[in-house]
Amino acid sequence: MQNQKRVVIDAVSPQLNCGEFFIKRIKNEIVNVDAHVLVDGHDVIVSSVLYKHENERRWREVRMHHVGNDEWKASFQVEKRGFYSYKVQGWVDHPLNWQHGIERKIDDNQHVKSELLEGVTFLKPLLKKVSKEDQEYLKYCIDCFNNDAHYDDAIKEAISHKLHGIFVNYPAKFHANESEELKVYVDRKKALFSTWYEFFPRSSSEVVGQHGTFKDCERLLPRVAEMGFDTLYFPPVHPIGEVNRKGQNNTTEANDNDVGSAWGIGSKHGGHKDLHPQLGKLSDFKRLIKKAKELNIEIAMDYALQAAPDHPWVKSNPDWFKWRPDGTVQYAENPPKKYQDILPIYWEGKEYESLWNECLDILLYWIDCGINIFRVDNPHTKPYYFWNWAISEVKKKHPDVIFLAEAFTKPKVMQQLAKQGYTQSYTYFTWRNNKHELIEYMTELTQTDQREYMRPNFWPNTPDINPYHLQGANESKYIQRYVLAATLSSNIGIYGPVFEQQLDEAIPGKEEYYMSEKFEVKHYDWNVQNKLTSIISKVNAIRHEHEALQQTNNIKFCHVENDNLLAFYKWNDSKTDELLIIVSLDQYYAQQGTVQLPLHEIGVHSGHQITVSDLVTGSSYNWYNEWNFIELHPTLPFHIFKINK
Repeated sequence: MQNQKRVVIDAVSPQLNCGEFFIKRIKNEIVNVDAHVLVDGHDVIVSSVLYKHENERRWREVRMHHVGNDEWKASFQVEKRGFYSYKVQGWVDHPLNWQHGIERKIDDNQHVKSELLEGVTFLKPLLKKVSKEDQEYLKYCIDCFNNDAHYDDAIKEAISHKLHGIFVNYPAKFHANESEELKVYVDRKKALFSTWYEFFPRSSSEVVGQHGTFKDCERLLPRVAEMGFDTLYFPPVHPIGEVNRKGQNNTTEANDNDVGSAWGIGSKHGGHKDLHPQLGKLSDFKRLIKKAKELNIEIAMDYALQAAPDHPWVKSNPDWFKWRPDGTVQYAENPPKKYQDILPIYWEGKEYESLWNECLDILLYWIDCGINIFRVDNPHTKPYYFWNWAISEVKKKHPDVIFLAEAFTKPKVMQQLAKQGYTQSYTYFTWRNNKHELIEYMTELTQTDQREYMRPNFWPNTPDINPYHLQGANESKYIQRYVLAATLSSNIGIYGPVFEQQLDEAIPGKEEYYMSEKFEVKHYDWNVQNKLTSIISKVNAIRHEHEALQQTNNIKFCHVENDNLLAFYKWNDSKTDELLIIVSLDQYYAQQGTVQLPLHEIGVHSGHQITVSDLVTGSSYNWYNEWNFIELHPTLPFHIFKINK
């Protein structure tokens, strides 16, 4: 037997995979809910969004509004970290339906005595719910509805706004229907807004040829802070394997003094819960974490689930590796790249449960040491459901932990990792270079359902990727790429000091650094100050001062008749911070164009004065028209304008 529900609730959004995965927000962000809510016939229906935090018992309610064609909308704000549940509820509202019907009859001069008596049946149940003042009003209405002598007063009150308000505030939800519960996970703000700087700790020494230490890294913290970075990411800091160790420039034969790849984890000195002995002791690492926090910097660790041939696991847990008939293990490959110094973990072995638990325990160990951010190496080569489990287990006890997925791979793979729980994701920005590519990619990230779960992190370069457009590029190109990353995305990062010192010599024909730091200790002049470091510092300061740049999704590209000029408008949710960013994509020549202001979004009309203030140079301009002339030169190929109305 079917129930008596009449209201149909369909197409509730946002939701992922019919509710299999949660959407993502940070504290105090808004969740905008849409749904199709409809009923047979012409009765008045009402719908609400019900929501609650996982630690709350009672549902909170926000009424949806009808926007036409049986489509309804409502929004709610998430105030605490952790999971929220939300669902859509709909019902035929008989009291409102009665009021609507009697109003039409009264307008048609029909006698409605019978309808007034019917109304009494809706008023009496409310007497126990409303305030004393409203009780008196309802009693008065009941007397009028029951008394022919007060007919004129009765029809006046029957259609009054006051009675309508009481019906709305105290709804009679007969035969209410509800959608399935959906979930949103609420992170801390850093999940949405972070500025990463990466360097190799072993290259931090002031002495040429000397292996760097955590104490050397501590010396560099003020420089990182002064440039405006709030996250310092280290490649793996664990012992490096000695068997099949790689030599300089990724050669397969290492000399005695070659240090090997930091991602070849594990040796006689320990594994994933140990530190490279030349970097320092655990106490040194904890001190570095503490000193960084004093400068508002968090240390991010690399989490790479792989092992060197002499990792302790190979002997203690041989079932975690797949052995060939000749007693060897096939080394890792990512064609055409080969990693002879790394053994891949075998995720399909019989001992997978102990493997999963150990991998989780590694995370918990470093979290106990003070780490709350992990950049995960090649997560797409491990089971998706392992990540779902591991991240969920960590979040149960440590909701502040952030996971960045380093997966430059197929789009649906990257999206699946984000759905399974990754906080942030590397992206294709590294290779999006022209105007069409940038607009198309940003539209995909911000105007599809990816906006609900995939938080992009834009990196112009990484130790693995020396993109062709940066190889031999001039200073203007580097400025352009950093500004694009920093204004298009709220999460960004660079691999330095290679980036800001423009150290871009490449292996011919490849997007790889020549004599890559991945395989050797480098020596840098960490005191270098140049135009690029100044621009990076200034742009990072602007990001921290302006909420419009602390999110990614609020973006609208502006029309400009020049393919070498990219213009876009960004704003915060309250529209109290509005910016216009214009970037030249030409690193050699000046570019001119006329930019169309998004007047509707800004909330002004043509002829209204708008003052735009350049946040880098301090210059201000008064604009009165929708179209405005712009000229940019390679010496400073961008504007970040603050819009003042």
